[in-house]
Amino acid sequence: MRTRRYYIEIALIAIFSALLSVAAYHQFYHKPQIVYNYPNYARQVVYTDTGVQPIDFTYAAEQTIHAVVHVRTKSKTQTTYRNPIYEFFYGDGTITREQPVVGFGSGVIISPDGYIVTNHHVIKGAEEIVVKLNDNREFDAKLIGSDPSTDLALLKIEGKNFPFIPFGNSDALRVGEWVLAVGNPYNLTSTVTAGIVSAKARNLNIINDNYRLESFIQTDAALNPGNSGGALVNTRGELVGINTAILSPSGGYAGNSFAIPVTIVKKVVDDLREFGVVQRAFLGITPTDMNAEIAKQHDIATTIGVYVSDVRETGAAKEAGIKKGDVVIKINDAAIQNTAELQEQLSKYRPGDKIKVTVLRDNKEKTFDVILRNLQGETKVVKSTDVAETVIFGAKFAEITEEEKRNLGIRYGVKIVELTPGKFSKAGIEEGFIITRMNNKPVTSIAELKKILNNTRGGVYIEGIYPNGVIAYYAFGI
Repeated sequence: MRTRRYYIEIALIAIFSALLSVAAYHQFYHKPQIVYNYPNYARQVVYTDTGVQPIDFTYAAEQTIHAVVHVRTKSKTQTTYRNPIYEFFYGDGTITREQPVVGFGSGVIISPDGYIVTNHHVIKGAEEIVVKLNDNREFDAKLIGSDPSTDLALLKIEGKNFPFIPFGNSDALRVGEWVLAVGNPYNLTSTVTAGIVSAKARNLNIINDNYRLESFIQTDAALNPGNSGGALVNTRGELVGINTAILSPSGGYAGNSFAIPVTIVKKVVDDLREFGVVQRAFLGITPTDMNAEIAKQHDIATTIGVYVSDVRETGAAKEAGIKKGDVVIKINDAAIQNTAELQEQLSKYRPGDKIKVTVLRDNKEKTFDVILRNLQGETKVVKSTDVAETVIFGAKFAEITEEEKRNLGIRYGVKIVELTPGKFSKAGIEEGFIITRMNNKPVTSIAELKKILNNTRGGVYIEGIYPNGVIAYYAFGI
């Protein structure tokens, strides 16, 4: 016969079993969600038993797509060929014809009053620039200024209350962070692709300029021809870069795309608006990326930073006390790992600006106050009128560097950095050609070249050398 105690024991066992079942359910089956709250314009990222829900890119796309424009350019190119019939009857069978060339690219409106950033190579040599907005309105664009060294150009369209993309902070970008590319690939307007930041401070040596500045953001967001000049934005809809190039064996997207950081873009834009030309500040050193071989050879306790291979006599570094053999590891508070990062940091400043440069010397840190200078070793800014005079007969000139003199074994010369239709291009001269002598006179500077041309009547005979060491001779009449 079952007693009262028996029933009490059965009830306690049942209660204990129920409590144990509830605890086991919460422990093994009911996992609480972990919610990371983003601002109200982005979907919450929720980690659940089944995985991670993706970030919503719709806000960034909606906020930026109307501020990315289609840039259409028109220019002319000269085609020269020989006609044997003309040559038989007239002695000269050379025929030159001008042909129209139409180009396409992208641009980014950066202010409500119509300033637009694009790539220099998108508008290079253009005689006409037309901008088409996402709502199909078209505007004739004025070229405010262009900088081959960074492959950036600034345009202006007349009007107000244009949609625009605010500047973000490319320095704050992290490898692995999501970004969007907005542009017009293959003339397909208003195209948005997504990817992550694959790397920063990439130097590809793709900009054909003496003073090129390359510190690209590498992403895997899909870019194709026509995306050049378009926007790279973060998930908050802020501009963090201007899309510029891809690495591809076929000419189409192959997994790697590159953008100019907005920290460089902002400085170039400010300079072009204020001066018409970029104010480029130089430290006055010959930089070399640190590596294990240099560290071992010079007994340096780091393989990261920029080794000072040489110091320019009239440069800012020499004046401040920086020496050959130092290793630059920091500009102000920014750590420097390679030459691309050094150039990116210096690109934020103008001649005359004061910065702090930290170096390793004898494996000890030393900090110097440096007043940056321009290429001429001066601290003054340059005005657009100073460089406008360097364009002669369709050719833009620049002084050659000491490194170029050493590599080519020449003592002087003036380099053609850009060509548009004119006497130089018609003579067959190509960009990059260094003029060493003109009419048997040495060309030691741009001023000397202009002096020779001003005093010449009739023909011009040119001697020079290309960067690959090929010596060439040209002539034309004036």
